[in-house]
Amino acid sequence: MSTDHEIRPSSMTCADLLIHLLRTTYGVDTLFGIPGVHTVELYRGLTGSGVRHVTPRHEQGAGFMADGYARASGKPGVCLIITGPGMTNIATAMGQALADSIPMLVISSVNRRDTLGRGQGRLHELASQQQMMAGVSRFSHTLLDPNGLPEVLARAFAVFQGERPGPVHIEIPIDLFAAPVNAPATSQPPRLYRPSPDPEGLALAAEWLRHAERPLLLLGGGSADAPAAARALVERLDAPTVITINAKGILGRDHPLDLGANAALPAVRKLAAEADVILAVGTEIGETDYDVVFDDGFALTGKLIRIDLDAQQLVRNQSLSLGLVGDARRGLERLLEHFPQPLAKAGAERTARTLAELALRDDPAFAPFVPLYDVLRKALPDAILVGDSTAPVYAGNHLVAQPEPRRYFNASTGYGTLGYGLPAALGAKLARHDLPVVALVGDGGVMFTLSELATAVEEQLPVVILLWHNAGYEEIRRFMDANGVERLGVDIKAPDFLTVARGFGCTAVPVGSPADLAQALASRPLDGPLLIEVDATRWEQSLG
Repeated sequence: MSTDHEIRPSSMTCADLLIHLLRTTYGVDTLFGIPGVHTVELYRGLTGSGVRHVTPRHEQGAGFMADGYARASGKPGVCLIITGPGMTNIATAMGQALADSIPMLVISSVNRRDTLGRGQGRLHELASQQQMMAGVSRFSHTLLDPNGLPEVLARAFAVFQGERPGPVHIEIPIDLFAAPVNAPATSQPPRLYRPSPDPEGLALAAEWLRHAERPLLLLGGGSADAPAAARALVERLDAPTVITINAKGILGRDHPLDLGANAALPAVRKLAAEADVILAVGTEIGETDYDVVFDDGFALTGKLIRIDLDAQQLVRNQSLSLGLVGDARRGLERLLEHFPQPLAKAGAERTARTLAELALRDDPAFAPFVPLYDVLRKALPDAILVGDSTAPVYAGNHLVAQPEPRRYFNASTGYGTLGYGLPAALGAKLARHDLPVVALVGDGGVMFTLSELATAVEEQLPVVILLWHNAGYEEIRRFMDANGVERLGVDIKAPDFLTVARGFGCTAVPVGSPADLAQALASRPLDGPLLIEVDATRWEQSLG
């Protein structure tokens, strides 16, 4: 069997070259995929390549794992997916990654070139697989010349490194896998630098911020890789700062100017409406971060300055005063140069007053989850928390503070899919072996991807799966009740999760109180997953 180091350019096939370039040129160390008859030739080159292959139990799980890997590491998650059903299965995960600007490379097979678009009833045939995937990717490309593979891969990584990231799909016809290629055996990827915002525009932004009486900052996931610059600028401007869910931790834990991801709450909305100059960096200012009560109540009336890689995004959602196209980190660093000395804008006082008005820990809606996150923070202070769309996550979006970015993310933002939490947590753990990882899931959502417990056991991943069991789709129940709709389809039957988990070989324990949870976390295994089932009724009763 040829290895990565034994292959010579003259003997390379397209499949060989793909694995070789991913590993040696782009540093890919992990692939997520389920082998199929259309992709076996891709797997020939994996043996001895140094790339770890992880087999999920569903292609949607593969996509979510790649997403979690990317969010935790900052590197693209990479998937190998079969033609047809594999692609329709992963499309949901790609939609979530696209909505949250997560770099993901999906490489798939497609039917032979001479059969494409002919409707012959071939195995896995779609009328146009490329056209279907274009809607959930930054671009989708069909490789027709095997020698063009290096260029197409370079385009994909150019998206990840140089512009607003998201999924990229490359499909390779099955008749090209064994085709010889004349590409070089080794190559260096191009060094790409994202643009800096215009200096003149930055100077004007600095002038507005300097003379502002009530400045406000909005920091989104696009700024997550610039925590030092973000923190320094926030402190120099002495400005209260709203962060999005994907930017949690960017100012560190419990920073005196951090308003958290609370833009939809009345006290923060009032502060935002009163701000005379607002600087928004790397954020869509989208509904699922700023208006989770869905009433369009987050309004900015002051001068709005935005820094974003995507020029079109600058003019969406709120009325723009000054738009700066460019990289968030470079924009923050260059803007910081205009403020060698800190300003005095009563930022800490304004932040403290707003947080006191919010009184998050006293909010009845969050009451069951305050002790839950207190226990998690004490037991696993450095953990990455990965969430599904579930009640603990909705509360955690407001309650959780993290020490660094990339340690809290979930599927309640953007596309808002179910089934994300468990597989994404596995991807996060594969990316960050050094940190504990907790999946926050509900009894309804986890059923979408419960089979990935098998992957966790097989890969011996010590992930904690915290399953909040409230017997159905609680969020939808509340919406039905609030809108006078008779409950239907929401009071669903759940399996015996403890028995199911143990059937996969996963350690599983029930808990009904904060003390039970603390004990379960203290004795968690380090050589495999632990499922902790929290009975929501017992838990709330234990709190009195």
